Amino acid sequence: MQEGMDSSLIEQHLLECMQKQRAYIHQHGIETYDERRKHLLNLKALINENRDALIQAVNQDYGNRSVHETMLAEIITVTDDINSSLKHLKKWMKMQKRKVDYSMYFGAKNRVIPQPLGIIGLITPWNFPINLTFSQLSAVFAAGNKAMVKMSENSRHLSSLLIQLLPKYFSEEKLQIFEETGTVGIAFSRLSFDHIMFTGSGATGRKVMAAAAENLTPVTLELGGKSPAIIDPEYSMEKAVERILFVKQFNAGQICTNVDYLFVHESQLESFIEHAKSWVKAHVPDIQNKDYTSIIDQRAFERLIECLTDAEQKGATLINLNDQQADAVNRKFPVTLVINSNDQMQVDSRETFGPILMVKTYNEPQQIVDYVAQRDRPLALYPFSNNESLVNFYLEHIMSGGVCVNDALFHVGQHDLPFGGVGASGMGHYHGYEGFLTFSKLRPVFYQTGFSSMKFLAPPYGNLADRMLKFLIKFKA
Repeated sequence: MQEGMDSSLIEQHLLECMQKQRAYIHQHGIETYDERRKHLLNLKALINENRDALIQAVNQDYGNRSVHETMLAEIITVTDDINSSLKHLKKWMKMQKRKVDYSMYFGAKNRVIPQPLGIIGLITPWNFPINLTFSQLSAVFAAGNKAMVKMSENSRHLSSLLIQLLPKYFSEEKLQIFEETGTVGIAFSRLSFDHIMFTGSGATGRKVMAAAAENLTPVTLELGGKSPAIIDPEYSMEKAVERILFVKQFNAGQICTNVDYLFVHESQLESFIEHAKSWVKAHVPDIQNKDYTSIIDQRAFERLIECLTDAEQKGATLINLNDQQADAVNRKFPVTLVINSNDQMQVDSRETFGPILMVKTYNEPQQIVDYVAQRDRPLALYPFSNNESLVNFYLEHIMSGGVCVNDALFHVGQHDLPFGGVGASGMGHYHGYEGFLTFSKLRPVFYQTGFSSMKFLAPPYGNLADRMLKFLIKFKA
């Protein structure tokens, strides 16, 4: 679709694409195991045969994106996800046997048949565009669906490349990808999909959900949130800093499951700061290095500057761990600690989505529980402790979308774990079997036998019906 295309033309084009997929479903029916397997293999081939071009496209969209980060978080992770789907697909597709109440339905059978929903609309973000697009397609295709994908306006180069490559691997009836040209997202959300999956901000997620409601389209929302980490004073400070700072600087902090703020024991604040300075000096000494990713666009860069300026003006202490100024030209932003932040500051009230880490102190674990309970449920929780009872205390008292104990972020890369938020951080799950279930209809089927005992309960009701009902009530009581 061309930039500046009239909104009515955009809607018409999207509708025609959907109608083409809908007609194909009506004509060809449910995909077989072999067909689904072929589509998954084609997904993997598209990535592997065009790996360098995909990496370069993402780099262009960012201005500078670490090749190593793209390889690890996008290429390798999503290929592994597709391999997992291929490995388990046959098992996932099997018809399931369910129990029958033989006291009433002797000889009958119950079955559950996983069947595709139909056409899935995916709205994917810019921060991990290959991973999030293809890992979602992995689940969508395993379940036997068709897909339409709307990519971010910040993924222009990648979108263009994928649209160019797509005909070699998929027909339009199976998969279509659309770039954002200004109003595509609005029209896309209004289509009568069989399911919509959105990954992005909570504000946009609300709009997508409202648009989907007009068609009673179910949604899976993968949103953000301010995810806390907690360091037990008995846990190795060096190890905790190493793992937290690795995640905080990865992709320049532009990760929805990143550590947004950290609790350290009040007796260990200075120790944490010193360890953080040492780690950054050793691992990220120069933000101009090509291995340090740029902030995605000027608006996001200015938002981070504004966030820190606001915090400092309202009394927070800022610690620039790189001792380098933010570079507006290349959009390189130093890893920065914010000490003594409060609820009046922007940094405390909105997801940072950058290499900024708020550090808060605590004395007792209950203080942490009370603090988090007063806020939206986070997408992730990161307790660092070897004390099993303390970890369980946090698990029982702090609800979050997912949890990673003694590390951060890596629960997202586990393909046999469902991924999803809770409350303001999202709804629904994908990854692995849960992804297959999200995009499937578990269709219950009851097979009646040649003889049905229910015939004795047909009207006009008499003594036989009375005796049978008394027997059933006594039997069930």
